[in-house]
Amino acid sequence: MSRLYADIIVDISQEKLDRTFQYEIPEHLQDHIQIGTKVRVPFGNGSREITGYVIDITRQPKVEAARMKQILGPESQGIPIESRLISLAAWIAKNYGSTMNQALKTVLPVKEKKKKQEKKFLVLKASKENAQQFLEACEQRHFKAKARLMRGILEQSPMPYEQAVNVWKAAPSVIHGLEEKGMILVESERVWRNPVHTGQRESIKKELNACQQEAVKKILEEWNKEKPRPTLLYGVTGSGKTEVYMELIETVLAKGRQVIVLIPEIALTYQTVERFSQRFGQGVSFMHSRLSAGERFDQFELARKGEISIVVGPRSALFTPFPNLGLIVIDEEHESSYKSEKTPCYHAREVAVRRGQVENARIVMGSATPSLESYEKGKNGSYQLLTLERRYENRALPKVYTVDLKEELKAGNRSIFSTLLQEKIKDRLEKREQVILFLNRRGYTGFVSCRSCGHVMKCPHCDVSLTSHRNGKLICHYCGYTIPDVQKCPSCCSPFIGGFKAGTQQIEEMVYRLFPQARVLRMDADTTRKKDDHEKILAAFARKEADVLVGTQMIIKGHDFPDVTLVGVLAADLSLNGEDFRAGERTFQILTQAVGRAGRGKKPGEAVIQTYQPEHYSIRASAEQDYPGFYREEIAYRMLMGYPPTRAMAAVRGACADENLLYQGLSYCKKYIEKIYPGEDLILIGPAPESVAKVQDMYKMVIYMRHQNRRTLVQIKDCLERYIAVNKGFDKMFIQFDFNI
Repeated sequence: MSRLYADIIVDISQEKLDRTFQYEIPEHLQDHIQIGTKVRVPFGNGSREITGYVIDITRQPKVEAARMKQILGPESQGIPIESRLISLAAWIAKNYGSTMNQALKTVLPVKEKKKKQEKKFLVLKASKENAQQFLEACEQRHFKAKARLMRGILEQSPMPYEQAVNVWKAAPSVIHGLEEKGMILVESERVWRNPVHTGQRESIKKELNACQQEAVKKILEEWNKEKPRPTLLYGVTGSGKTEVYMELIETVLAKGRQVIVLIPEIALTYQTVERFSQRFGQGVSFMHSRLSAGERFDQFELARKGEISIVVGPRSALFTPFPNLGLIVIDEEHESSYKSEKTPCYHAREVAVRRGQVENARIVMGSATPSLESYEKGKNGSYQLLTLERRYENRALPKVYTVDLKEELKAGNRSIFSTLLQEKIKDRLEKREQVILFLNRRGYTGFVSCRSCGHVMKCPHCDVSLTSHRNGKLICHYCGYTIPDVQKCPSCCSPFIGGFKAGTQQIEEMVYRLFPQARVLRMDADTTRKKDDHEKILAAFARKEADVLVGTQMIIKGHDFPDVTLVGVLAADLSLNGEDFRAGERTFQILTQAVGRAGRGKKPGEAVIQTYQPEHYSIRASAEQDYPGFYREEIAYRMLMGYPPTRAMAAVRGACADENLLYQGLSYCKKYIEKIYPGEDLILIGPAPESVAKVQDMYKMVIYMRHQNRRTLVQIKDCLERYIAVNKGFDKMFIQFDFNI
């Protein structure tokens, strides 16, 4: 048997993942050591025994083999959560094209230990009799500070340290002196930083209707099979998918296991945690990028100890280190935010399924507009597919009106709002009901262009249009490049230069102009920069402190406001014009989710969709809330064009400061792919500029690959990685692989 060597990290809690040490795997241990295994190794000059984790196994020694120390053996006390997560990182690196180090930094996100927060108390150590005698002695000798503190301690023990300092005016030297005399003890207890601001409350549990009960029954039956499949729960908006999740979570918690609930947006955290806390109490926490480093560290520690049972959060919450994970719920599973844009370009849905396999945890996904990939797997039996066809309590779906903006223009209406939408808003304000106005944009007036020559103000670094803001500046939303607003065209000097298309700020102002009595809240990327901004805006709207909520996509994803009876969708077909084969699917999903925010309470809801393309099947199907009809049209288009899910697709993305060098490098990559896989069933497109071809002075290009089998594309990726690694010409380029386009 040939020699094997293991790269081992000995500290995964701090930012030392780059530092690995290589050890030889003894021949008798080669069948017992794999990536993720926790092992005992001799370390340092004294060869003291410590533990570490195997992150790679190779046949190539990094130092002279004769000088290399050997692994002592695998850790015998079960498989720790760190081992399982490292194994998951290895799977991610293999399947998404990244280094092991990049995958580890994704899966083990706590990079450094944070100082523990502690609360200190003063406790009476001496007997009350001795303490009283000591107090009298202090008073006789005029030790006023000691006497004052002893009087307080005799009245209250234990006493918070802050109270001793602030109320009894005790200096640290006085406290220390009483400690030395044996009168008191200073004790401390760990205080966990808790981002959840929910107090004690009575558990709230809704009664499931017959459809929900049937769904729960079928899911539990699937769980009892030898190889349970992931479940896709397709339910119309407002059908009560969350109540099904909670019933399943209760079953899992009863078995002493933990649950991860993934949501697509930080904006959903507040409402989701509130609902889960009402049902499950104090064992609920959340994880997302807006937490402080200390809060994140404490949540991971609490999860590791099993002291919290449910974690809610966006994509990164998937890697919560629960020791006994039982269930992963992926709400709104169709959302693109579950896909990472950074290397590794993993999809949380796929990684969740893999983590479930590794840890014997169940997977439940839910959506009113499932991704075509998931729905196709449900149709072919890879997933269990269940349907909730009616809203909770048989409430009606919103009545939807489609307005053709071309006809509005012919009628002389140049306003952002159609005549019908204005009438509906006025009616809701008179009835004191709430309105949501949705626009998939941010900023004030969008791009700025010249009406005379067509020149568009662009960022010189990113090749995207600058956005006009109310503060009189043009801003690039990629790199932050900023210039003052322009008064005349820099190309032809024409004064006819200005903004086109509305932004959320302009809509907000228009609402105020048309309806002065309206109270308006705006929720977009500009109003939610601070940590708790999402929570404050949504809580205010839920308390009916505003009549109209104006916002971007974050306001239409899963929120439940019972008094919203009207949703207005502005520029509904904006997303149809994107350079993306998923444009139709995303438009259908966005519009269906937006319409679904109306009429979720006892009052019926309505929606107005404003569009230039009312005849498009995505628009028609969303107005009718008809997912099966949309699926039939869209899957036929995908099959015709050979797009996922009918074929596997991957991208080789490159970035470089030198445009010619990048094109040359990706051209070599394409020729190499054609050499190693000459089959005609592989379709290669490119290299071509990305839709945003330049960001922060880096040019971006892409090669697309399509094949019937994803495994073939992964094998091509493996070969290409080795080719890039041994050719120094690629040193100045950044190459990234993407399997979820």
